[in-house]
Amino acid sequence: MLRDIQTYIANQRVVSIADLSLHFHTNATALQPMLNKLSRKGRIRKLPVPTKCTDCTCCDHSELVCYEWVGT
Repeated sequence: MLRDIQTYIANQRVVSIADLSLHFHTNATALQPMLNKLSRKGRIRKLPVPTKCTDCTCCDHSELVCYEWVGT
């Protein structure tokens, strides 16, 4: 599954944790160790979380976490 995640991120270039969860039919908690491993290997990097809108109650801020492909 790690290779599948890596390939998906490489093809998409930038993905959110919500996109990954939806695509791989799993929750963010299960994906996190694999994303951490890819990050340690220098293949992806976690992008800064955008600031939340004033008085926003619509978004789940944790799903706004994005990863960018930086590997070869």
